[in-house]
Amino acid sequence: MMRNKAVRFLLGSYVLLVSVFMTGCSDSSNGSTSNVVVFSDVHFNPFYDPSLFPALVAADASQWEGIFRTSAITAPSAWGADSNYPLLALALSSIKQNRGDSPFVVFTGDILGHYLPQQFYGLYDPPNAHTPTAADIAAMKAFTDKAVAFFMLQVKAAVGDTPVLFALGNADSYTGLGPDSSFLANSAELFYTQFVNGTVDHRTFIDSFKGGGYYAAQPPGTNLMVIGLNTFEFSPSNAYFSTTANAPAVAAELAWLDTTLALAQATGRKVWLLMHVPPGADKSSTAQTVGADGHIATAVMLWDPGFQDDFLRVLAKYPGLITQTLVAHTHMDEYRIIAPNTVGVTTPSIAPYFGDNPAYKIFTVSRETWKATDYRALNYDLATMPGQFDSYYTFSTAYLMQGYLNDSMSQLSPLLRSDNSKQQLYRGYYFSGHNYAAPIGGLADPITDKTWPVYWCGTGHIDQREVVECVNAF
Repeated sequence: MMRNKAVRFLLGSYVLLVSVFMTGCSDSSNGSTSNVVVFSDVHFNPFYDPSLFPALVAADASQWEGIFRTSAITAPSAWGADSNYPLLALALSSIKQNRGDSPFVVFTGDILGHYLPQQFYGLYDPPNAHTPTAADIAAMKAFTDKAVAFFMLQVKAAVGDTPVLFALGNADSYTGLGPDSSFLANSAELFYTQFVNGTVDHRTFIDSFKGGGYYAAQPPGTNLMVIGLNTFEFSPSNAYFSTTANAPAVAAELAWLDTTLALAQATGRKVWLLMHVPPGADKSSTAQTVGADGHIATAVMLWDPGFQDDFLRVLAKYPGLITQTLVAHTHMDEYRIIAPNTVGVTTPSIAPYFGDNPAYKIFTVSRETWKATDYRALNYDLATMPGQFDSYYTFSTAYLMQGYLNDSMSQLSPLLRSDNSKQQLYRGYYFSGHNYAAPIGGLADPITDKTWPVYWCGTGHIDQREVVECVNAF
């Protein structure tokens, strides 16, 4: 994992950002609304048809689509699997069809499939799969680079020149365990040219992305700054994590965030935060620890609690500045109240890895305030295998709530306990329409009446102690 790059580029980045963000800072909207497409957790698995592997290794990324089209496997991935090419093609076709006037597209991380390095070694050099040679590692990195490039080519074909603003996920790396410094260095130019598409000064992006996997961008014609954070650095689920070892990199990222939020405030901009791993409880893991009495001894946290407190202190300095926070990682259709007026809205995954149906969201956003007022969820029902993603539900219609989405979700949280009809809707939507009664491949469990308090408390609380107290008092 990358370690401390300190904050040596902060001052230079600040100067460059000022010049960039002062350019074209007026919002040309007139109070109208726009749609913004958000998708996440694709976890593309290029090994779904092992017979194609030799051709993929030999070919350039631009040739991969033609290779995948020769496969006899034409059905999209099943529950419990990462995304294969047929599912990726279905998802991007739907995004292309439904993106409308989206001024930018958001991708909240995890391009690559789970355990990609390990799968590669098993196919490339089976005798050394558990102890890869230097040549094997170099070949894996080259293959990973091509997989990322292929994914970006596919996304660009769907969205054209529309910028794709993103956050890195834990699978976006050469280790499968979070963005490492080698991956950041090798992929920076690709992310700049194919995704952010000129929405930020080139040198500013390269410096912060290589330094820590984060950046800030300004979509053209908006009064908005979009900040993509690297929050896997905050997470104990990283196998290389230790509070002491990660502290310098986290401090550098939070110092950069503080500086960048101050710049947005000084230049009159609103801010969107993009994060892959959100703060708060790991609801699924915590739910597995519920005792016979319905109580839990502790809550499994997605972030180190100390790092979470440091992050919240930075946010508290800028009330009202952040108008939308988009998160991912859990693969589920859920949300969590991070701070007053700051709600992390999770976009469900394209990959049905945890037994959920593939899904994504289209947000309706006020171009005057840059606050979301609604969203529409689209899903692909793997039980019926339709020809395309279909409209699943619209938040305002389903929950009978109007106004800004942050406000509506904050108001919804207590109702998820007191209003049984809303609770059942939320529990049904959580897996994007696949309401199974048994675990899928041991990777996920259904929500039961016994475990529901964990999911409800994890929506309204992100402090570890408060989650435990809430569950045990339910």
